[in-house]
Amino acid sequence: MPFTHLGRYRILRELGRGAMGTVYLAEDETLQRQVAIKTLLLPENPRDSKELEARFRQEAKAAGALSHPNTITIYDFGREGNWLYIAMERLQGVELRELMEGGLLPLDGALDIAAQVASGLSAAHERGVVHRDVKPGNIMVLPGGQAKIMDFGIARMKSSEVRTVTGTMIGSPKYMSPEQVGGHMVDQRSDVFSLGALLYEMVTGQTAFQGENLGQLLGAVMHGTPVPPSQVRPGLPASIELVITRALQKNAAARYQDAAEMARDLAQCRALLGRAGTGGDPARPGDPLAATAPVDLNATVPAGQVGWTLAPGFDSAAGLRALAEGRAAAPVRQGVSWAATAWACGYLVAAGVGLLLAFG
Repeated sequence: MPFTHLGRYRILRELGRGAMGTVYLAEDETLQRQVAIKTLLLPENPRDSKELEARFRQEAKAAGALSHPNTITIYDFGREGNWLYIAMERLQGVELRELMEGGLLPLDGALDIAAQVASGLSAAHERGVVHRDVKPGNIMVLPGGQAKIMDFGIARMKSSEVRTVTGTMIGSPKYMSPEQVGGHMVDQRSDVFSLGALLYEMVTGQTAFQGENLGQLLGAVMHGTPVPPSQVRPGLPASIELVITRALQKNAAARYQDAAEMARDLAQCRALLGRAGTGGDPARPGDPLAATAPVDLNATVPAGQVGWTLAPGFDSAAGLRALAEGRAAAPVRQGVSWAATAWACGYLVAAGVGLLLAFG
């Protein structure tokens, strides 16, 4: 350890390391409580150091203003020598990453966690705070099931600035949004995309975007089409696939525009799951899906877009209501113009092996 104290905090032991710093268990010698402290070493170049510290303080202050059951509480931040640090509540639970490594999560558990994360992100977004690194390792699940988003402050530092100062890419490529990968400005919709990728992995057991090397992975995020989750996990409820589909749209304007909207749809998914009682959306008497054989959509949907393109004016809340109330029509059939169906029906509902047209 390069130090024994940071400000009023006595360092006890190392808890873990990440791309942007090391986390320590420490004791607040003034308030007599244990905290977690994340550190960041300033670069040697004075100009770079000044810029990074200014950004760090701005972001840490914004993160410290957050108060929500699903976000970690930040107590303090400061500088000691060449080290910046953030002191935060010590969480005793299990990282979502560890839970996912243990196998597929139950659907209800995955939805509960995703809804909590969406709620926490919504609170942050309302204050203008974008996380930029939503991933399993930044979600802690406490005994009793409460989920907490971690790593606000350091992980949220603006990607372009941190790359310039430290040469480090901020964000985990498997969960980064296309605009993040492309080096463009990001807003709350980037976090929505990351949460969509996280939910995809929670319910399927595999990542939405894959590649044999970093270049291929980043290319997949930018241009690739994930395998529809219901093909990876047969029987996955249509409502869940609908939410994932909207969250993972390449065009940010086609995604949920805020995490609160996604949280509402996740709550609806959870309600549908509870009504079904068996892990799927509720069965409906006379449902045309029950009597219709699966349809190969490749003949009518543009290549690479099966299950993943939403029509203009898409309304996922209306789509979920259609599923809940038994108003979903038969699957898109061969020979039907993709543009015509989008124009006529207004939106598409991802379900099962492909897409459903949902009528209001």
